[in-house]
Amino acid sequence: MDEIAERAVKKVITEMRASLADPLTIDDMARTAMFSKYHFSRLFQRATGVSPRRFLSALRIQRAKELLVSTSLNVAEISHRVGYSSVGTFSSRFASSVGLSPIAYRRSGGLVAQVARPRRGSAGPTGVTVRGTVHASPAGESVVFVGVFPSRLPEGRPVTCTALARPGPFVVTGVPEGSWYLLAYSAAPERKLDRSRAGLDGLSVGSRGPLTVRHNTGVLVVDLRLRPISVLDPPVLPVLLDARSIVDSAAGDAVAPDTAPRRAGRATNAA
Repeated sequence: MDEIAERAVKKVITEMRASLADPLTIDDMARTAMFSKYHFSRLFQRATGVSPRRFLSALRIQRAKELLVSTSLNVAEISHRVGYSSVGTFSSRFASSVGLSPIAYRRSGGLVAQVARPRRGSAGPTGVTVRGTVHASPAGESVVFVGVFPSRLPEGRPVTCTALARPGPFVVTGVPEGSWYLLAYSAAPERKLDRSRAGLDGLSVGSRGPLTVRHNTGVLVVDLRLRPISVLDPPVLPVLLDARSIVDSAAGDAVAPDTAPRRAGRATNAA
């Protein structure tokens, strides 16, 4: 993507963040970017991996997460501040994106000891195994979450996942046939004990995909390299793992399906 187009997309994302309480249409966004709405939509998808509408929706949920742990505003007030006219619709969308209801998220302080179990029936013992290595960024990371999601936007329950006490070899099992994204996120070590802001900044992310999985795929070997999250990255919506619980248990109970990383095989380019 050329520099002019990237600047235009970043400008729109800045406008999104400033206008979360207001209706913001694709036409509005395209005018901000100074492109036709069809050209703008294609550019935005190429730059971020998701559509403008989905990105805006994710920003609203991300802001709601921040308000829940940093203010005493009630759920109704927060839902209106992030552009929802119905508290019920907001609560339902929040729970499906984050993995906890707004009230439960506030009570947790924005961190949990275990991630939500994978979607029922979506992964199983006959699925494909994905293995590889998560490489740290120069910032250095502690606990790493690795999950398989149906889109570039990490939200809701993963198809399958694992947690590592630090960057290194990983294994996720039970990936069903289909097209999937392998996504990883982590916080820098100095963030690991900070509940006050629920780890909503200071994140590092890495992604590969789409990965095509067929019944005869065998083992996919995919490496991920973490980097500081950028303006163009979709927000990480699932509730974050509490690094203390992972380090204390050596990741033993952090994720139900497959928590014990095994030695990864020889690396190949599977993407």
